[in-house]
Amino acid sequence: MTDALRLTRAHFPVTALGPGTRLGIWLQGCPLACPGCVAKDTWDPDGGVTVGVDVLLDDVRRAIEEGGDGVTVSGGEPLEQAEPLAALLRGVRELSANAVTPLDILLYTGYERAELDVSQLATAALADVLITGRYVVTAPTGLIWRGSANQEMHLQTPLGRTRYASYLDYEPAAPPIQIETSPDGDAWWVGVPNKPNTARAIEDGLRALGYRVTSVSWRRPAP
Repeated sequence: MTDALRLTRAHFPVTALGPGTRLGIWLQGCPLACPGCVAKDTWDPDGGVTVGVDVLLDDVRRAIEEGGDGVTVSGGEPLEQAEPLAALLRGVRELSANAVTPLDILLYTGYERAELDVSQLATAALADVLITGRYVVTAPTGLIWRGSANQEMHLQTPLGRTRYASYLDYEPAAPPIQIETSPDGDAWWVGVPNKPNTARAIEDGLRALGYRVTSVSWRRPAP
């Protein structure tokens, strides 16, 4: 289906995957299976839920109304769903053109540019910023929003260069990590750890506080 995407989760606001306040969208399915990946729940292409592009664009509209600064698409491997993803990103661009503050699009892919086919390249070109490369557990990095030293941040548009140029070589004291909890005791986290044991430490800490660490299959942005 070109009008729907297989989704792991969506959430607003996200503050740990790109500058400002963002709509985060995680697509389901990844054939790369990088050793040490912290998102193994996104690998199964039959997991998650199917969500229409029109529904996700309604979420983009709400993010704009709430003062959002951008959209981050991760996974999973987003470019395995290149055609419907392109429809989504074109819709984001159209909505952004009429927003007081334009939304930037940050897209993650585990592929290198040279590996992409024509359709995937066209979809990747719709992002203001593209982060490429597989996660390599033996190549840690302190660079913000990147999980291993081989991953590259490509600034593809004037908006991307304006907002992200200062982050190309930026290494924060600690990676930005966002923790979300619910009144019924569930918890989950967002971010790109810079050490192999960071994810386990976060989850062990949450469990020690009495939370159940979960994966949210579909969370709409707050109205």
